Amino acid sequence: MSKRVVVVGVAGVLVVALAVGLYLFQPWRLVTDRTADEALLVPVPTTTAAAGSSASAPATTSAAPVTTTSAAPTGPVALATGPFRSLDYTTSGSATLVRTPDGKLAVQFEALDTTDGPDLHVYLSDKPADSPEAAFDSGFTNLGKLKANRGNQVYEVPAGIDLTAVRSVVIWCERFSEGFGVAPLEHA
Repeated sequence: MSKRVVVVGVAGVLVVALAVGLYLFQPWRLVTDRTADEALLVPVPTTTAAAGSSASAPATTSAAPVTTTSAAPTGPVALATGPFRSLDYTTSGSATLVRTPDGKLAVQFEALDTTDGPDLHVYLSDKPADSPEAAFDSGFTNLGKLKANRGNQVYEVPAGIDLTAVRSVVIWCERFSEGFGVAPLEHA
């Protein structure tokens, strides 16, 4: 065998190894971001109390009578919500389990911010959010691929899910069996 054939063979193996490594690890995802801006089903609660505003506002002594009725909600209802906890990668934002007026279920992510990665999926898990990362690799319902690593997004929950078994939502890398973040979705 000539020296030239060996060099070409080694070069070919290196090129194939590089291509396979790039496909599997997708290292550019460590420095790229994908952003989603879907309409949320249930508005994100905000606090709008201005400090010191009551001192400068005039006091009012008359108030209109308040009447309350317990009408059934006409829009989507938040069943459970919780903040994301980081697993292998820094993750922030919150997740909410929502029932729509037609009885369907969805999970919405508000202000999600996590690292992008290959083959990320959204799981509904039967494990509590404070479980160790390895626990989330079983006992889950896959809601599909993560749409984006940042922003607001909504995922439909398949019909027939037993809500009493849902304890958390997980962002999971299927390719490497790694958790990126988890949020509690336990409801009363």
